[in-house]
Amino acid sequence: MTETMRAAVLSAPGTMELVETVRPEPGSGEVRVRLEGCGVCASNVEPFEGQPWSTFPGDAGGLGHEGWGVVDAVGAGVTSVAVGDRVATLAGRSFAEYDVAAEDAVVVLPAALDGQPFPGEPLGCAMNIFRRSDIRAGQWVAIVGIGFLGAVLTRLATEAGARVIAISRRQSSLDLAKAFGAAETVAMDDHWRIIEAVKAITGEALCERVIEAVGKQWPLDLAGELVGYGGRLVIAGYHQDGPRQVSMQMWNWKGIDVANAHERDPAVALRGLREAVDAVTTGRLDPAPLYTHQYALDDVAEAIEATRDKPDGFVKALITY
Repeated sequence: MTETMRAAVLSAPGTMELVETVRPEPGSGEVRVRLEGCGVCASNVEPFEGQPWSTFPGDAGGLGHEGWGVVDAVGAGVTSVAVGDRVATLAGRSFAEYDVAAEDAVVVLPAALDGQPFPGEPLGCAMNIFRRSDIRAGQWVAIVGIGFLGAVLTRLATEAGARVIAISRRQSSLDLAKAFGAAETVAMDDHWRIIEAVKAITGEALCERVIEAVGKQWPLDLAGELVGYGGRLVIAGYHQDGPRQVSMQMWNWKGIDVANAHERDPAVALRGLREAVDAVTTGRLDPAPLYTHQYALDDVAEAIEATRDKPDGFVKALITY
């Protein structure tokens, strides 16, 4: 008999249904993972609410791309991963009890991480963004938007010897940034007041590096203003709701570099995931305080809504099975 599994399906805008579906089988060069959990990403929000190009129903387990669990079957030719290995994956249908990934899209988790949740994709994404940022000791680094990604980048930049100015709307986010090493915090309320505050902190020089980690027009406008002459603007926010306008005159005048820091090369994504495993294992990074809300698979819709609405103290939601 064909084995089945439970999976969440986006059946209509704002509606996730839990279905019983066929459990996937690994093909050649693939592994199947019995998932322990999956993180919820801010990029889930707009597809969940419905986009003009969306079609319904979505794939079983679709939207879930931050999974981790234990390998329970391998396909032909797999040599680097074995049944029983605990792994983080870069697969894309992990709002389900099982997912299948290519052998080179999983990283084995060391025993030191046993029992700990590990949404590897966003952690790897943060490592790749940090590398693209080229942050150096002594620099002023503004991070616009302190959620999960902004907090991780705050820690990495601080650990590299930079001085971080954290800019975010909620006081709880600013407090989080302080806990993760930010030298200064600025409330994200008034555009021109923020610019003047950053000028005061930096002696009018503004920042050598600015990371925009929101994915909206105003934070992008603000981030460009905060970059000093010859600095670098790093766009880490996921801009998915349409075209953007930028002040090319201002970018040209200041001679800034602009890095779109989302990596789509699978080899680069895998490199980031490996670096994330090492950073957490060695204690360079402790993401545990960021996993603030946990939900069952039945409650994926509620978890995505919380990711959108950000109740008090919210940083990141995990779906655990």
